[in-house]
Formats: sequence, structure tokens, C-alpha cells
Amino acid sequence: MIVLGSNSEVAQAFVEKALDAGEKFSKIFLLTSNKETTEKFSKHLEVKYIQQSEIIELDLLQELDFNMLDDINSHLLFCATGYLGEGTEEGLYDDRNTKKIIDVNYAKLIPVLNFFAEKMERQRSGTMIVLSSVAGDRGRQSNFIYGSAKAGLTAYLSGLRNYLFSKKVHVLTIKPGFMATKMTEGLPLNPKLTASPKQAAEAIYKAYKNKKNVAYVLPIWSIIMLVIRNIPEFIFKKFKL
Repeated sequence: MIVLGSNSEVAQAFVEKALDAGEKFSKIFLLTSNKETTEKFSKHLEVKYIQQSEIIELDLLQELDFNMLDDINSHLLFCATGYLGEGTEEGLYDDRNTKKIIDVNYAKLIPVLNFFAEKMERQRSGTMIVLSSVAGDRGRQSNFIYGSAKAGLTAYLSGLRNYLFSKKVHVLTIKPGFMATKMTEGLPLNPKLTASPKQAAEAIYKAYKNKKNVAYVLPIWSIIMLVIRNIPEFIFKKFKL
């Protein structure tokens, strides 16, 4: 199993859910930009599950060396890489903030996903589970930079799914909605619309086993986003969403 963004609480919860469900992995590759933090999770897997793992440092904001990924092969990839950005109005037009959001959520992530997608295409099997966001369903004033990056990621995954279908590789797009994680800590989230990492892992694993193409972590988000997508623009632009 390959895990991109292995310090994500959702990624770690999914790994544990898969192991609890009886999934067998010869090795779990934990790709991370923070090796020290990931080591704690790696040791946890070894102690609790007697599961071998390997930590690989991969920082999307640095020059990528794909040669170090050549020996990594798996039939399952889980990607929880993401960066919400600075949520203040002052940060909306900040070049550094904008570039980091676009790089982490799309521009630097796509080549990595392409790399592993090509490997799965050659082996003619595999599943790629990638976390996008409901923010990509329609641009909103509160996070239009982040939303645009996630919209690009969602479109990419849709096309990749279509391309890889005949190659026996499945692509699952996950749209989490509000999540109670480090990334959203301090934000005023509605608890009825917010999922815990464990809830997310359960929903994602179920979608994976059922070969879903697109899945919202909480079903209510599919209804919310259906409504938001269909509000006429001349009305929508007046809302503070």
C-alpha cells in the first residue's frame, strides 16, 4: 500500500481500518514531508499490527526525484495530500499562499499521481483513492483559490478514471466535506456536517470495497453541493459562502 500525505489523520485512520478489516500488505510505503512525525505512526503499525512499513521523504514543495520512487509498487494507493491555506482575507491575494495551495493540491501533486498511475497501468491492476474536496464542486468566495485547485484535481481524477478503466485500474474520488482534523482546527465547523477521521475512514473503505467512482464522506454533502451547484449565478454571487 502506498500512502501519500501519511501524516493526515484520515490517511492513518484508513490504514488502520484496512488492517482491522483483514487487508494484507507486504509493506506499507508512507510518503511524507515530515519524517519525524511519521515515524510514530510507523512504530504504531509495527507494534499493533505487526505490519512492516517504510518511510519515504517526499516534499511537494521541493524538487522531486522520481528515481527514489522506482522500486515502490502496490495495488492500492491512498492520497490525502492537501493544504487549505491561510483563511484570512489578507491572505487571499498573497502570492506565496496562492502558490503553495496550488502546488500542494494540484500542480506538484499531479506528476506524482501520474507516476503511480502509470505503474498501475503497466501491471494492469490497482486502485487509487484520492481525497479531493466539496470545495471543488463550485467556486465560493471563502476559499476560491483552494476550491479552484480541488476543482482541477477532481477533473483530473475523472479523466484518469475514464482513461484507466480499460486498463483494469480503478480511481476513487473522495469529497470529504468538513473534517475534524489539524488542518481545520480552530474553524467554526457545524458538528452535524463534520466527520471525524474514523468516520471518514469507515466511509472511504466502504466506497473502496463497493468500487464507487465518487463518494462524499457524509451523504448530506451530496445534497448540499447539489443545491449549491444549481443556484443561478446572479443569485449565488450575492451569497457569502
